[in-house]
Amino acid sequence: MRIKIHSFVLLAAIALLLSGCAAKIYGTVELVDEQMKPIEGESPQGTVVHMINTTATLDQASIASIADEKGEFESEKDALKPGTYRVEASRIGYQTMTETVEIKGSTRKKFAFKLKKIDEGQRKSIESLSSDADKIVNPGEVNIQPPGM
Repeated sequence: MRIKIHSFVLLAAIALLLSGCAAKIYGTVELVDEQMKPIEGESPQGTVVHMINTTATLDQASIASIADEKGEFESEKDALKPGTYRVEASRIGYQTMTETVEIKGSTRKKFAFKLKKIDEGQRKSIESLSSDADKIVNPGEVNIQPPGM
């Protein structure tokens, strides 16, 4: 009888632990130069990390997180549904990075994004592009200017 009680308690404890382990995508974002060295004085705070479930219905397909002053981000608790996710870190003036991960019941996946600064001369201006295909660009490659400039 005593063994059954201990076994039951052990199984209950394991079940409780597993139920508290929701799927999670988390990690860091670092802003780097052409040589992949951190850029002094540039904070990764505000960098957007999109988590797009490519196997879900449209209303459950996307969530996002914003990096804090340390560059850390994480998905909201219980926000991730099982599926294949395209995880994309983007910031204006930097190359977008994309990774793919399969999320199951309690998958926890850490990413370390290093966004490389785009040279000002290589950034595009939408008004100078001629076709719609040319306008599909990395968000970091676009110069956004107020009207009349």
